[in-house]
Amino acid sequence: FNYHDRIFATPIITLPIVEKAIEELEWCLERGARCILIRPAPAWGLRGPRSPGLPEFDPFWARVQEAGVLVGMHASDSGYADLASIWEGKTEFLPFKPNPLRLLVMQNRAVSDMMAAMICHGAFTRFPDLRIATIENGGTWVRPLLEKLEGVYKKLPQDFPEHPLDVFRRNVFVNPFWEDGLEGLIDVMSPDRILFGSDYPHPEGLGDPVSFYDDLPSSLPPDDAAKIMGGNLKELLAV
Repeated sequence: FNYHDRIFATPIITLPIVEKAIEELEWCLERGARCILIRPAPAWGLRGPRSPGLPEFDPFWARVQEAGVLVGMHASDSGYADLASIWEGKTEFLPFKPNPLRLLVMQNRAVSDMMAAMICHGAFTRFPDLRIATIENGGTWVRPLLEKLEGVYKKLPQDFPEHPLDVFRRNVFVNPFWEDGLEGLIDVMSPDRILFGSDYPHPEGLGDPVSFYDDLPSSLPPDDAAKIMGGNLKELLAV
């Protein structure tokens, strides 16, 4: 998974059977993995879907933290098509044929719920050195999630060993889309936690990927711009 310290392939690990997930993680680490991918979704098992933030998954997260490996959470089939189907009935998912309601209901919802579950179920508090990078999920979901977490914290502060916003800003790194703009994201989280990503050659990216730099806020200090464009990821991958 490490090609001359230049290209780092990202193996995918599934969580339902924790012991097997740890075995897969060890296999990946032995082969040079610097980053693994976990689907932002509940882990399905004999008892149905379960939050990966629950204590039953702690042995896996403990080994991830010990290894210092980055966890990527890329946009995936997280099962959220069921949310749209509640309104539209069961319909066929067709490639390159967008559906406005499905896009509205499903876009960014899974990653937001996943981060909420990891915070509310205490995984990030039990493992404060976990590093989660949300990839190809954009950044527009961050502010609404933080506002909701703030609201819940005000009502139930006794259920949070740490302020949830502090936890998010410590453990989570975000890869925004170009069209999101960065001003709003920088308002709610540090440039130290923002990652440039090209998604090249997919259409979500730019024809000239590094031109992303040209649209960074003019008020952004050069050191922070350098972190976003590669410095943060370089540190996360230890290269």
